[in-house]
Amino acid sequence: MKSKAMVLTEFDQPLTEKEIKIPKLQQEGEVLVRITASGVCGSDAYMWHGHDPRTPLPIILGHEGVGEVVEVKGAKKSIAGRELKSGDPILWHRGVSCGKCFACKIDKEPSLCSNRWVYGITRGCDEYPYLLGGYASHIILSPNTDIFHLPENVSPETLVSVSCSGSTTAHAFELAPVKFGDNVVIQGPGPLGIYAVVMAKYSGADEIIVIGGTEKRLEICREVGATRVINRHKTSEEERQEMILEYTRGRGAEAVFEMAGSPAAVAEGIHYVKKGGTYASAGFGEPRGTVELDCFQDIGNRNISYQGVWVSDVSHTFQALKIALKYQDLFREMVTHVFSLSEATQALEKMDKKEAVKAVIKPE
Repeated sequence: MKSKAMVLTEFDQPLTEKEIKIPKLQQEGEVLVRITASGVCGSDAYMWHGHDPRTPLPIILGHEGVGEVVEVKGAKKSIAGRELKSGDPILWHRGVSCGKCFACKIDKEPSLCSNRWVYGITRGCDEYPYLLGGYASHIILSPNTDIFHLPENVSPETLVSVSCSGSTTAHAFELAPVKFGDNVVIQGPGPLGIYAVVMAKYSGADEIIVIGGTEKRLEICREVGATRVINRHKTSEEERQEMILEYTRGRGAEAVFEMAGSPAAVAEGIHYVKKGGTYASAGFGEPRGTVELDCFQDIGNRNISYQGVWVSDVSHTFQALKIALKYQDLFREMVTHVFSLSEATQALEKMDKKEAVKAVIKPE
């Protein structure tokens, strides 16, 4: 039995279509999965260009996946304690932590595990079990992967972003909680930003203001709950500052979420935070440059918190899945392009150019 895969063999070049023999499962708890939908993340485009130092070659990209169990080696249970069986629809947490190090055991921060690895990001396809990315017809999940059963008859493309954008956003909201009546500013109307809008609305935020440069993405943010949207291409930084103060009745925002991965966004957005508020930066999944801040004027004198957000753990994927299932119609709006597996390079191009809000690959 063979799996079809689109393999990154050289940075900045089209992916190569390959057939990979599916190996016999070796470890107790390994799961062979037929992929039903795989998300194309904006960070995939950065890896494609060679900008992420974690990316080995050759590799099967794709860290957002939904699939159907084909085979289980021995026994394996989902997070809810249900035994996995052939035919079960599932979603898996993209990162695998060791569960043994100081961060895992003492800090209880598995997202900071020094041994953490990620499907479609940190392991190549030239060693067993070869199939470790979503741009393929099959994937082999390791025994210590956290897996969720999915309800029957749920559109898989609607849920692909749960384990990345959704999970990371849930982590951001845990680190920078939004209270009922708070004002929230979200920089970046991509998948992270769209999840942030829904979570801010779910948390009871008053004003939910989204800043971005793509009208289609801004419109989706409005549809899912943003009270205001600001096109940064049609306004100056000074105008945006005045608008934020006007919309928040002169206070500024209790929480500002950077979801754009842009140093310029940080330099600007830190000034949207009210005194005593929080700036949460979740958009940097890979190196994208530096920013200069005035430690006294920008942070200390205003008593604000600057909160970094690095990936997520399985509890955040659990939260994001619950929200995505509750608001399926909203998250269906986010999927603007669907590609076949052989069109994976075109999917990357669409995300790279921000022509797609969310691109999804559905293997034939």
